[in-house]
Amino acid sequence: MPSIVRFGLAASDPDASASVYQAVFGRKITKWEGPQECWLVETGDEGEQGINGGLFAPNEILSGTLNTIDVSDIDAFIEKIEQHGGEIVVEKHAVPGIGFNAYAKDVDGSLFNIHQEDTQAR
Repeated sequence: MPSIVRFGLAASDPDASASVYQAVFGRKITKWEGPQECWLVETGDEGEQGINGGLFAPNEILSGTLNTIDVSDIDAFIEKIEQHGGEIVVEKHAVPGIGFNAYAKDVDGSLFNIHQEDTQAR
C-alpha cells in the first residue's frame, strides 16, 4: 500500500526558512548536494516516529506544500492517476542514485509527488 514518505515546503528563500525552522523547532536542516536545489529536514532521531522532508524554491509549477507518496511502480501509478482524472504536471524523471519522481494534480488541482525508489536511477 503506498504511503506518504516525505513532505516538501516551498520557500522563496530556503536558506532563511531553514534558519527559522532550525531555531524554532530545533530541527536538523542541511543543504542537499544533489541535482536539484533542496534543503533536507530531519524531524526526529533515527527510529522515532515522524516524517522527514525538505525545503525547495518554488517555480511556476511546484509551490506550496507537497506530499510525496512512495509507489512500487511509478509507470503504473502515472497511468492510474490519468485514468481517474488526475493530471501529470511534471513527467517521470530520474533523481540520480535515489529513484524516479513525477508530479501530479488530483481532480481538485492539489499537487502531489509520486516516487519510486531505485538507487540505479540515472
